[in-house]
Amino acid sequence: MKFLSVLTLLMIVIAVLPAQAQELHETPPPVFFREDFKEIPPVTPITQEHINTDGLLLALHGPGKEMIKKSHHDQPLDDPYYIWSGQCEGTWALTLSKRGTAMDLSNGAVSWRTKNYDRITYIVIGLGDGSWLVSERGTGETPNWQEFTIDFAGMRWKKLNIATVVAGDLVENPDLSNVKSIGFTDLEKGGMSASATRLDFIEVYGRAAAK
Repeated sequence: MKFLSVLTLLMIVIAVLPAQAQELHETPPPVFFREDFKEIPPVTPITQEHINTDGLLLALHGPGKEMIKKSHHDQPLDDPYYIWSGQCEGTWALTLSKRGTAMDLSNGAVSWRTKNYDRITYIVIGLGDGSWLVSERGTGETPNWQEFTIDFAGMRWKKLNIATVVAGDLVENPDLSNVKSIGFTDLEKGGMSASATRLDFIEVYGRAAAK
C-alpha cells in the first residue's frame, strides 16, 4: 500500500509540473501604454490636443464621430476628464495607436474605468492587414465609476466595419500579433446622459510586435 501511495504521489507531481512550467513561461505582458486624457477644458469632438501620451495618435470613426466629447464637470470635485458618447448622432469608435509601433496583443488585456448607463463598452482592434475587430464581450452599466480588466484569453471577436462601426460575423482565432490600433465603442448612437458610455482612462497590456 505504501508503495502504491508513493507511486500515485509521483504521478500527480509529474502531471502538475508541465502546467506550472507553462504558468511560469506565460507571464502577463507589461503595460504597453496608458492614456489619461488631459485635464483641459471639455471639447466636442475630442482632438489630438487632449491626448496625454507622447507618440500616441487619436482616431475617431463612424457616423457619430463628430460628437465624441472629452467631458468634465466642476462638480462633483472628483469628476474625471473623460470620453462621453451621449451626443453621438450615430455609431462611433475611438482608437489609439503608437506612432511607428505595432502591438503584439496575443496574450494581451485592457483595463479601463467606466460609468455607463444603458450601454456596453467593447474593445476595438485594428489589425496590420487593415481589417478591424470588435470584442464579443464588454463591460456594462455601472451606477458609479468602476474599473475593469478584460483579459483577451478566451475572447471571441467579430468583424467590424470601421466606417459604419457595425459588427459582423465571428472571426475564428484572429492573429493579434500585429495590432495597429486599439480603442473602444458601444456600437450604438448616444442617448444623452441616460444612455451613454463614459470612459476615464484606458490601459493596454502587450508588447511591441516583432518586426
